[in-house]
Amino acid sequence: MIFSLNEFLRSNKCFKLICGAGNYDISSVEKLVYLYSKAGCNLFDISADIDIINAAKSGLKKADIVENRFLCVSVGLSGDYHFNKYFINQNKCNKCGICSKVCLENAIENFSIDEKKCIGCGKCFEICKNNAFLKTPFFADIKQILPLLNNLNIDCIELHSSNSNNHDTFNIWKYISENYKGVLSFCIDRLNYGNNSLIKRTKKMLSIRKPYTTIIQTDGSPISGGINDYQSTLQAVALSDIILKEKLPAYVIASGGTNEKTFELAHQCNIDINGVAVGSYARYIVKDYLSGKMDFDTALNIASKLVNSIKMRNS
Repeated sequence: MIFSLNEFLRSNKCFKLICGAGNYDISSVEKLVYLYSKAGCNLFDISADIDIINAAKSGLKKADIVENRFLCVSVGLSGDYHFNKYFINQNKCNKCGICSKVCLENAIENFSIDEKKCIGCGKCFEICKNNAFLKTPFFADIKQILPLLNNLNIDCIELHSSNSNNHDTFNIWKYISENYKGVLSFCIDRLNYGNNSLIKRTKKMLSIRKPYTTIIQTDGSPISGGINDYQSTLQAVALSDIILKEKLPAYVIASGGTNEKTFELAHQCNIDINGVAVGSYARYIVKDYLSGKMDFDTALNIASKLVNSIKMRNS
């Protein structure tokens, strides 16, 4: 049976793979989409780049599964956590190699960062005792890239705007809403906003949208995945609960620190989310496959276990 994205979201079985808003590694994205499509993933979040979009479509084509597979493109405003890259100041680097051990994306090799692989999580920056890492923002001009996304028949656009002011965020959101007819999504977190201001912001965003044409992605702990425990996913589930209690006409997908425990914890707390978006953890558990050190069948078993931990618990 063929579903629309809205019908799929209403099923409450949405597993969304986040390839990374900052992931510009064509090979990695193609392999991730291929692998997780085979594992049963239906929704894929990718960066707003023509080569990456084509890589994702190529992954779906190679998996020979196109029906009920949907692409979401992430766009952002200045200051959002998802739109940074890190670089190493070689004059300060003491070549200790600790940073490469904490990088979940295999982006650091020979004391240098592969810009295409870096997603801006900042784990390298946090662990470096020599302050050798430099952060540089990056983001595409939404008004320039939106016509391209319309021409490529993208199923969903997601807006990240954590550190941007409400006025700028709403104006860009309004522009996208007026010029794009598909499902829209926006990512929220509590790092810079209290619960009341976050709810007010969310309601304003939804005020110009038709009911149930919008996804609210509750980013509990932005770019913090990699560990499979309840503590890591707690904030994602808690933020989902706050939003769901408002009974808003939108779908709610938990993200930020998500893992195999997310749906389990949500169900234990009677929090009826529409799905889970998994990024860092989903990529981390198959990183040896991405680097060619793990065979496909082994990677497929690992990926399927993660997807089923979400889909099966909502059967």
